[in-house]
Amino acid sequence: MKAHKIQQAPIPMRSVGPIRLTGHLLDEKVWVPLATYETPLWHSVGRGARISVLAGGIKTSVIDERMSRSILLEADDAWAAHQALLSIKSRRDAMNKVVGLSSRFAQLIDMHSQVVANLIYLRLEFTTGDASGHNMVTNAADKLIPWILSEYPGLRYSSISANYCSDKKATAVNGILGRGKYVVTEILIPRELCERKLHTTPEKVVDLNIKKNLIGTLLAGGLRSANAHYANMLLAFYLATGQDAANIIEGSQGVVHAEVRDGDLYFSCTLPNLIVGTVGNGKGLDFVEENLRLLGCKEDRDPGANARRLAAICGATVLCGELSLLAAQTNPGELMEAHLKLER
Repeated sequence: MKAHKIQQAPIPMRSVGPIRLTGHLLDEKVWVPLATYETPLWHSVGRGARISVLAGGIKTSVIDERMSRSILLEADDAWAAHQALLSIKSRRDAMNKVVGLSSRFAQLIDMHSQVVANLIYLRLEFTTGDASGHNMVTNAADKLIPWILSEYPGLRYSSISANYCSDKKATAVNGILGRGKYVVTEILIPRELCERKLHTTPEKVVDLNIKKNLIGTLLAGGLRSANAHYANMLLAFYLATGQDAANIIEGSQGVVHAEVRDGDLYFSCTLPNLIVGTVGNGKGLDFVEENLRLLGCKEDRDPGANARRLAAICGATVLCGELSLLAAQTNPGELMEAHLKLER
């Protein structure tokens, strides 16, 4: 069959902001590119961005980072699998020498495992510099498997990927162990600002977060997730900055926490599986490179620093959109009115 030439159809993109960020990585205002067909998203994130400036900033913390690849091996029986695992896990230094043959930046930092019958599910966890790390960790695992099999002749190969990673799937293991950057964003919004700019009260936002994000998600059977629409901001940010868009599946597994503090609104978004990088994948595209440059994520820094900066900005962007939507939903009709006004 002859392949048809497909006409390129660029996704609408706009810079939103500025968003005010504080914390251990950034203390500045940043304009954020978002690519989306859902044009009200620009306005929603924009409203949250204005709040971030007026409230003194979104405090953003990147508290962990790791990329995982799980391999699947077989033993003769469960006890043999268990004994092999005990030994393998004690030899991380030797394994890192093998990992070093695959990459200058990959480093094995931890291992987790499950034994099912005679099967070994071994989750290998790496730091990967400024790359999101999918290919880097797979390449490292590809080098480790022959080494393991040579050191433990009683084991046999089954698969390079065992789904215990867990890549682009909504699973509990990623939320528990982390995959990508673990980002926490926080903001304290004075009551007067909440009422004047968000047209709601701290009490209403806290109440809706409990009833919608927590109880509603529980009733729906959500998996380690309690948020309104993380995926919206993540996808728009990922497309604009050259990320693997399918990673919004695990990336959108996050928790919103809100409480009233001395009459003001404390609002926080936790994203334990934020997978972003500033090199590799689609980063060679001109518009992506320009967006990363404007975000300050193409500077000459230590390996990993640009990616952590990008993760912090992404997390703050998610908070802006989440805050704006929850505030809108405390008022009957406001959400639909905005969509009708902006999309028709």
